[in-house]
Amino acid sequence: MKTGHLFRDCIVIIMVFVVSANCYSTAGAADWPNWRGLNHNGISEEGDWTTSWPTEGPKILWKKSIGTGFASMAVSDGRVYATGNINDNDILYCLEADTGKEIWKKSYPCSLYKKNHEGGPAATPTVHEGAVYVFSKDGDVLRFNATDGQIVWHTKLVKDKDFEYPTWYFSSSPLIVDDLVILNAGKGVALNKSDGSLVWENGKGPGGYASAVPFMMGDQKCLALFGKSELVGLVASTGKVMWEFTWKTSYDINAADPIVLDDQIFISSGYNKGCALLKMESSSVTELWQSKNMSNHVNSCVLWQRYVYGFNGQAGGRGELACVDWKTGGQKWSQKGMGTGSVMLADSKLIILGERGKLVIAKASPEGFEQLAEARILRGKCWTVPVLANGRIYARNAVGDLVCVDVRQSDSTTVSKK
Repeated sequence: MKTGHLFRDCIVIIMVFVVSANCYSTAGAADWPNWRGLNHNGISEEGDWTTSWPTEGPKILWKKSIGTGFASMAVSDGRVYATGNINDNDILYCLEADTGKEIWKKSYPCSLYKKNHEGGPAATPTVHEGAVYVFSKDGDVLRFNATDGQIVWHTKLVKDKDFEYPTWYFSSSPLIVDDLVILNAGKGVALNKSDGSLVWENGKGPGGYASAVPFMMGDQKCLALFGKSELVGLVASTGKVMWEFTWKTSYDINAADPIVLDDQIFISSGYNKGCALLKMESSSVTELWQSKNMSNHVNSCVLWQRYVYGFNGQAGGRGELACVDWKTGGQKWSQKGMGTGSVMLADSKLIILGERGKLVIAKASPEGFEQLAEARILRGKCWTVPVLANGRIYARNAVGDLVCVDVRQSDSTTVSKK
């Protein structure tokens, strides 16, 4: 996940979840076991991949039809975990990363929720210590055994715990903190990861669409939670509210994950709301600047060397890729032609999936947009963030076409200048 909603023409699904430059999770080298990757910031440390593609583009190793949805993929221990909706059932797939061969799949009831968009799941699976956690638009949280897909527990936040739906239903990806599963419902909720029981919650009203973002304040594990009309700082273990910052957006849509760097936090929302940089303390937060130069509608930005890269503007072809100075909020450059797509980063390069399926690699530099490679890998609506893991890029579209693209280093690659 992680996604906003399109105003006037359509309302875009929300695809946003965890981000943090100062996270406290660990995992294996080139895997991508949860939304926004190992460090929950949209940045991969992988360097063994290439932008020197054949003239016809990089090889597509395999394709798989997984059903309607916008959730991104998790990659762990040679397996890809992805979700889609078929006939009002969400399906969690476990696939071989090399071949796309189905290892197992499990389905569970969930309406498509086709509300001004195609519908389907928006929350990315989270893989952690042999388990896979999912959060459905219905408010159901499930833990599966990663090996064989057996359900360990199934907690229903709406039906059994009386939580209220947000307007476009639930979309945050599960965040694991110690023994807790953290979700954006109400103003935050934590379940016990062993049995799914409720540990703490901050109200049961409609929540936001972003995922909880982990950060440290001193030696205390904390969370930044972007609700429907405010940003909230929480103590991870108890849910205690440290501070709140009001941030109202049209239709109560705060969709993009906050980005944390030291004691500062960046937020951005669509509908021309723009962005802001805040300074955090243990019991308060102060605005440093506010700007219209980055208005995240569908997906979160990435932060690289104190510059923020992301899509500014509404989905439906009206957005542009932009670079904004972290310190001042000033825009360094913008580039049209990719709609309102999504972006991750690896090896100082932006990995971009345009809104209509064009994969673009560009330098992450405040000096200007410099494209390194491009290829058409999908058709149709693409609002889901691609994933780079172990020399392969995984990407999907709204109707459920999932592709695996080979970008591993090869001495025999024929270079195409683009």
